[in-house]
This record gives sequence, C-alpha cells and structure tokens, in this order.
Amino acid sequence: MSRRPLPSRRSVVAAGAAALTASALPAAAFSASRLAPMWEITEWLNGDGGNVDTLKGKVIIVDFFQLWCPGCNRFSGPLMQHWQKKFAEHIKGGRLQMVKIHTVFEGHSYQNPDKLKSYVAEKAITMPVGIDRHEAGQRVPVTMRRYRTSGTPEMVIISPDGMIVFQKFGGFEYKPVEAMFAELLKKQAA
Repeated sequence: MSRRPLPSRRSVVAAGAAALTASALPAAAFSASRLAPMWEITEWLNGDGGNVDTLKGKVIIVDFFQLWCPGCNRFSGPLMQHWQKKFAEHIKGGRLQMVKIHTVFEGHSYQNPDKLKSYVAEKAITMPVGIDRHEAGQRVPVTMRRYRTSGTPEMVIISPDGMIVFQKFGGFEYKPVEAMFAELLKKQAA
C-alpha cells in the first residue's frame, strides 16, 4: 500500500444503504454518507468511464490506484477484475459501472501515462482507467483531494443516487462489501 502523508480520514459507509448490519463490516468503516464529488480526468484508457453526474442511477465502484502500489497489485486490482467478471451482466445491463482512477501523488516522473498504458495492457485491464488531473504546484491530484483519500489502494462505492456508501483505504474483508453493493443492485432492479 502507498500512503500519502496527509491526515488519515475514516472510511465511510452509509448505514442502511444495504440490508447489512453494522457488525457485518469493520466498525471503523461506518459513518454518514456524503455526496460523491465529480472526477477530474485528463485522459481515459479503455473508453470513457463517465462521471458521477452522468452515471446517476448506477452503482459505481471506483478503485483509486497507482501502478507501482503493492496493495493495488495484490489486492484492489485482482478484486476489481474478480468483480468485473462476477457482475458482468450488471455491467452489460447498465446497472453497474466500474472504473479505476490512476491517482499519482508520488513518483510522478515514473508513473506517467506511457507507463500506465503499458501496465493496463500487461495486467489485461479492460475497464475504464482514468488519469487524475494534476494542478500546477499541487503534489496530490484533484480527484484524490476531493475524495480525501488516504493513499492507494482506496476503494469507493457510490449508490445510484450519487452518495458514497463505502470508502476504505487498504485491504478489507471483501465479501461483506460485495454483499452490500449486490444488495444495492437488487434494490435498483426492483
């Protein structure tokens, strides 16, 4: 995992967003939900991933990652590919959007768009991958600041009404989280 040197922010999950009890997820993962900020993407790989406003009505899963992040390569990357296969019908049916946002806050010269394109090809990533926009004089890119991420990997789940219902830095027990967004998909279909 790569951690940026900013104060840590607790993870958020909207209580009641799914038919899970607070005990199903780590206690630190619960807090009030908040409106998901817009992404600032300079370039999309593998097609346009949209944005929070254009994806309203869908469940959105976002993986904030860096190509050289060990936790991204061992945990969030494989998990996103697993979910992409497991929930392929929901993606195809337009009910689920999965995106990865390459949000570089260290090693800017190494983690450049050319290396990212090679990485995406090497890892056989087929979902949309956005490059988070940097502003002059800022080490941390725009979307990463808006989401107040603690580092990489950081996973965010956004409900169909545009609210962040889960946000967690690092690894986590994925089955309860999977059950939570599967419940959101069920409610969405009803």
